[in-house]
Amino acid sequence: MKTMEAAIWYNPDLTQIINGEEIMSPSPKTPHQKASRKLQRILEDHAEAKNLGDVFNAPLDVIFEDGVNSLQPDLMFIARENEHIIQDWIRGVPDLVVEIISKSNFRLDTVVKKKIYERYGVKEFWIVFPEKPSIEIHTLLNGKYELFATFSNDEQVQSPLLDGLSFKVNAII
Repeated sequence: MKTMEAAIWYNPDLTQIINGEEIMSPSPKTPHQKASRKLQRILEDHAEAKNLGDVFNAPLDVIFEDGVNSLQPDLMFIARENEHIIQDWIRGVPDLVVEIISKSNFRLDTVVKKKIYERYGVKEFWIVFPEKPSIEIHTLLNGKYELFATFSNDEQVQSPLLDGLSFKVNAII
């Protein structure tokens, strides 16, 4: 029988395999979840209205390479032309991934996972800072991420990948 402490600490749904190592993360806190829920709604509405593809949220494994890199981005978009990667899990490279930053996952999401997304060719990578509030959008150019733009507060977020998408950063806080 699990103790209460063990039940709180261990949650297999939050386990990722990063560069061959199993990494367990604590569950996100409420500012993270609020931003995730609101941003997912915005992305889904846009993708559905334009019939662009599907939006998914964590926990859902993205298996880039079995046993080496299976990550759980906070949100992801998969374009219609890549829907074949939507299987039991996502088996391949999403077109866009979003990581929502908390103090406990800052380095993991902004450095380690960013390098993995870059290496496997995720076209667009968003870093969301709900506490600031701001959103960085990185686009893949010649195999490397370049900062497309940083949006904050009441600025209108625009995505090179999701044509016509526009919303204020404050809309997800």
